[in-house]
Amino acid sequence: MKDQFQVWEYNFPVKGLHRVVLISHPDRCANAKVVNGLLCTSQRQSRQPYVNEVMLDASDGLNWETFCDCSIMDAVQATDLTNRRGVVSPFRRNAIREKVRDMFLLAERD
Repeated sequence: MKDQFQVWEYNFPVKGLHRVVLISHPDRCANAKVVNGLLCTSQRQSRQPYVNEVMLDASDGLNWETFCDCSIMDAVQATDLTNRRGVVSPFRRNAIREKVRDMFLLAERD
């Protein structure tokens, strides 16, 4: 069963095979054909995360440090998600939530 903040592999049509963090509501993750995901890329550049990224690592089910891009949500086919890698740790879930709010200029409250 798929759930929010799980890390999966997904073969993006243009970008190829990458990790993806599911960001849709848990009910949608569990039942929908299409879910929202955040693209993740390997941290092989030996750099700090950009302002739009959160760093993930082994505590999130990954083999090495990986950047999670919070500036764009991709619609991914749930049936095409493969190789569940893990679940984002609670500390980094909060960082992703904050970063998504910042990137989309979403106020916590009006």
